[in-house]
Amino acid sequence: MLSSGVVSTATRRVISVGTPAASSAIRTHKIPGPRGNTLAKYGGRHTVTVMPGDGIGPEMIGHIRTLMKYCNAPVNFEEVQMTSTPYDGDMEEVIYAIERNGVGIKGNIETKFDDPAFSSRNVELRRRLDLWANVLHCVTIPTVPSRHKDIDIVLIRENTEGEYSGLEHESIPGVVESIKIVTQDKIERVARFAYEYAVLNGRKKVTTVHKANIQKLGDGLFLQIAQEMAKEYPSIEFDQMIVDNACMQMVSRPQQFDVMLMPNLYGNIISNIACGLVGGPGLVSGMNMGDVHAVFEPGTRNTGTGLAGKDIANPTAFLRAGIDMLRYLGCHKHANVISDALWQTLTEQGIHTSDIGGSAKTSEVVEATLRNMERMLPRYQ
Repeated sequence: MLSSGVVSTATRRVISVGTPAASSAIRTHKIPGPRGNTLAKYGGRHTVTVMPGDGIGPEMIGHIRTLMKYCNAPVNFEEVQMTSTPYDGDMEEVIYAIERNGVGIKGNIETKFDDPAFSSRNVELRRRLDLWANVLHCVTIPTVPSRHKDIDIVLIRENTEGEYSGLEHESIPGVVESIKIVTQDKIERVARFAYEYAVLNGRKKVTTVHKANIQKLGDGLFLQIAQEMAKEYPSIEFDQMIVDNACMQMVSRPQQFDVMLMPNLYGNIISNIACGLVGGPGLVSGMNMGDVHAVFEPGTRNTGTGLAGKDIANPTAFLRAGIDMLRYLGCHKHANVISDALWQTLTEQGIHTSDIGGSAKTSEVVEATLRNMERMLPRYQ
């Protein structure tokens, strides 16, 4: 399937959801741990929190709704407002809505550079809901131009601490201290998640990315825990790489990577590199996972503000985020039909927006996907 689909599993236990469509080159995900907590399900329908965000977010959320409605996906959207404008939308309302529903889907919220008092709402959301693992599946798609072929990398990023702890102060004028906090418990849970993910999905290697040669205590702890935990998973090859070398290796020979395990900041940087290698920010979706809640979004967290309202943005990343969410909710048939229809639009019909070498409008990609869904729906009944 085109989607990096999510399958609810208990740790080290696989739940089969059927055979992926023959047209697909992208495998579905099996997520370790007790996932798929649908807190708001009534009459067979799931209520999810939707946060359109800034830039192209609102129009892309509209396209997600259109496709889900067309295939009668059993999903109701509770929309809450949260943008980059201070006091536009209530963070407490957003948190409460996701806590109540268990699942959210969002566009990105831009973080302003010119107001130190206005902290990132994306970071606050992940921290307060303890969405501690970010998962991206970056894979080359036939017909999408890219420098490299045969890329198939899963990037797993610790999502709540490190340089994103948000602790900064100016001790004296002109001297700023930023505090990086890492904790053994949070490193252990994301490291175990990465190894469990590799086992469940038939992956062969986990590469831990770090800067332990310089940050000997903080990144040293991350590397030490990942290395010690590898002993519990003898079927998975352990590798480690300093972050600057990892960036170089990513752009020169990305095929060497399988699963990558990273602290927060390095994960952000390398995830964006990986998205660029397979075609850019318009293609890859991202999953933010916690023990109780999950929030789905585009993988690069790019607002696309300059593209808003022009009908030219690539909708693929947003649509894949919606497909991921459907799989998390257990709506596999609905996820399959959207995934296969989108795959056909991109690969068999070659309908591409300008960012991936085409001339199609956003609406044309969506309309083609709807037509493909119309032809495919009977086989999914």
